[in-house]
Amino acid sequence: MASNKVQVLSGAKVVLPTGTVEDGRVIVDGTRISGALPDSASGTPALDLSGHWIVPGFVDMHVHGGGGASFTSGTPDEVLHAVRTHREHGTTTMVASTVTEEMDVLASRAALLAELVQQGDLAGIHFEGPFISPCRKGAHSESLLRAPDPADVRKLMDAAHGTAKMFTLATEMAGGIDSVRLLAENGVIAAIGHTDATYEQTVEAIDAGATVATHLYNAMPAIGHRTPGPIVALLEDERVTVELINDGTHLHPASFRFAYHHAGAARVAMITDAMDAAGFGDGQYQLGPLAVEVKDSVARLVEGGSIAGSTLTLDTAFRRSVTVDGLLVDDAVRSLSANPARLLGVDDRVGSLEPGKDADLVVLDADFAVAGVMRKGEWVVAPQLG
Repeated sequence: MASNKVQVLSGAKVVLPTGTVEDGRVIVDGTRISGALPDSASGTPALDLSGHWIVPGFVDMHVHGGGGASFTSGTPDEVLHAVRTHREHGTTTMVASTVTEEMDVLASRAALLAELVQQGDLAGIHFEGPFISPCRKGAHSESLLRAPDPADVRKLMDAAHGTAKMFTLATEMAGGIDSVRLLAENGVIAAIGHTDATYEQTVEAIDAGATVATHLYNAMPAIGHRTPGPIVALLEDERVTVELINDGTHLHPASFRFAYHHAGAARVAMITDAMDAAGFGDGQYQLGPLAVEVKDSVARLVEGGSIAGSTLTLDTAFRRSVTVDGLLVDDAVRSLSANPARLLGVDDRVGSLEPGKDADLVVLDADFAVAGVMRKGEWVVAPQLG
């Protein structure tokens, strides 16, 4: 049950949309951030978070599971376990991503996930596959792939009962451009990914309404000096936000910095693309119909060895971005909270620390490790201080 009490968090560096406030204060009134301390609570003791940071709860728009459980195959309780795992690492809002399956299986999965969206446990559904290129299939079953026929896209949209937030498409395939237009007309993100598109074909898809690059660099042609390919088209267009997986495995640090420099802080959404092993450990797993082995925290298909998602959590991505890649904390916050919240259309409630928004926040220590997580005014991870 949500708290009705007033909580005052003081002394930390608080990252607001306007910048970082030293020795700041966040007031939580019930489930929301309050703009002022209510008179009736003027004597409320403050929780002293000196030496810490307070940042908005992270928003993950591309994640397949965690804690040993999967969004793609788990029961509702298992899905909620995965949600809880990521919450403990600071992700207070997340979209459930699917993997390629038979259409009827995906439609049935969408119906289950839609109920959890309607309950407020998830922020929506992202369909990654089956409308992707066999040339760039990654950890997707090639025998189940199909061209993005708008009728099939519509079938999955309908199965999601209004909770579909994003489709990843190889837009160069038959029906790709028409599917982009269909999604854009219905307020659903068309993301270009697992694609073998040329530069010119990618530009055409962006002009048709595609606005996101699914895990930029991964599962798409590399940049060529005569054939620039999709990466250049996606980075240079101000209408596109690029997903980046900053785990040190999917991207070389120089490639991460290159993309961040060219897209800018306003056009990057850091994601996990996490599968079941996130927050759980090495071992044998299933990703849809495919067997995956996780060794030294790197997930790869048993057959073929392709990288199969990640074991990343967003607190690790945040810490790495600041301590390894040298991002400003304010910019990291934009990429892990504000930008994905805006893309998902939930920035009226989450993504920044502002009066009236949900009290979703993360307390980080001086080394940017999670010291506390609050969601809607309730501590998921309570700060243990002094």
